[in-house]
Amino acid sequence: MHPYRTRRAQLIAQMHQHGGGVAVIPTAPEVMRNNDVEYPFRHDSYIHYLSGVTEPEAVIVLVAGAQSRAILFCRDQDPAHAIWHGARHSPQQACAHFDFDQAFPIAALDEQMPALLANAPALFAGMGRNAAFDQRLHGWLRGVRQAGRAGVRAPALIHDVHMLLDEMRLVKDDGELDLMRRAAAVSADAHLRAMRMARAGLAEYQVEAELLYEFHRQGAAAPAYPSIVAAGANACVLHHNPGRTVLRDGELLLIDAGCELGSYAADITRTFPVSGRFSPAQRRIYQIVLDAQLAAIAAVRPGADVMAPHEAAVRILAQGMLDTGLLQADRVGALDDVIGSGAWRQFFMCKTSHWLGMDVHDVGSYREPGGDAWRILQPGMTLTVEPGLYIRPGPGVPEQYWHIGIRIEDDVAVLPAGREVMSAGVPKAMHELEALLR
Repeated sequence: MHPYRTRRAQLIAQMHQHGGGVAVIPTAPEVMRNNDVEYPFRHDSYIHYLSGVTEPEAVIVLVAGAQSRAILFCRDQDPAHAIWHGARHSPQQACAHFDFDQAFPIAALDEQMPALLANAPALFAGMGRNAAFDQRLHGWLRGVRQAGRAGVRAPALIHDVHMLLDEMRLVKDDGELDLMRRAAAVSADAHLRAMRMARAGLAEYQVEAELLYEFHRQGAAAPAYPSIVAAGANACVLHHNPGRTVLRDGELLLIDAGCELGSYAADITRTFPVSGRFSPAQRRIYQIVLDAQLAAIAAVRPGADVMAPHEAAVRILAQGMLDTGLLQADRVGALDDVIGSGAWRQFFMCKTSHWLGMDVHDVGSYREPGGDAWRILQPGMTLTVEPGLYIRPGPGVPEQYWHIGIRIEDDVAVLPAGREVMSAGVPKAMHELEALLR
């Protein structure tokens, strides 16, 4: 529990810098799937980051005052519930297990919160994320204000606690990086399994089943996001859901999949030929994307800004579009014209990178705090590098490239001396892929 207690202390210290107050961080609500069946519960990343708590109906309250303390509200023990779903911590047990200063039953939250907020200089909360919980917050504040004639003051300020937590979560500690390496390793094994099993005649959903099997076999809780298994033209749909499309020789298969392990996500994409060998047209497009990805990875280093990988990738992708005739220079101009006009977005319509961590699209501003400059990369930051080319039929598009969709994605950690590709366990050079597929 040491990392969690340290993070709570760091957050309380930041609250003191803003004049002190009370922070309220709830976990995610349970969501009904149909009738009386819930979706599998996934805890809120913020509350897990501060506590390790994974159960529903939990709230963390941090008090930054003369006597700072961390309080956990959680579900009480219920013998009838234990028969159906298993035992859970009582507040007293949770207080000791998760190393909190105090703990109360979740049923006591409405009673305790007005007293905790009374005379607090500020409320630190994540307003706008959970409408039902926002209403409860407003109700507690009304209760405090109604006691004004007795000399009680309500918080005069409301701060977004997530802005503080996002800055903390943006830079991973050694324990977080180790979990992300493990998640990437399990995800790499799943990709290898899917590559070995994929063949003409199978459907996309059958390949997805191999990914899920390997995730669970190695102890991952779930996929970090809905897996993308896209055969043939489906690879030109960036977030294609695996369906009953059948894999065919002569086409490519794009797999974008990663597991969640220890509440941290991996995010890996590979594209390979179903037959085991790239065609000449596929080979040419694939090499452009691979060169772009390698250049983008090389741009990840401390002191560079977060857009440097994207700019490196776009330059190579745009030149490749000109070289292959996807874009015609007599219409769009030379390389700098293509980049400046954004003509390249016809075949690459997204950014090359996003933050990665507890959430697959992890939190943290891409701009420096308080300014418009792009965020400067520093050791402990983790991001994806995922250029691609998605070629749909259209006027002037060479027919030999129609329906080719290629993305290559790796998970990269910024290190003091450069970078680490955490997902390097999956080959991506064409000769390596063809050897594996044979």
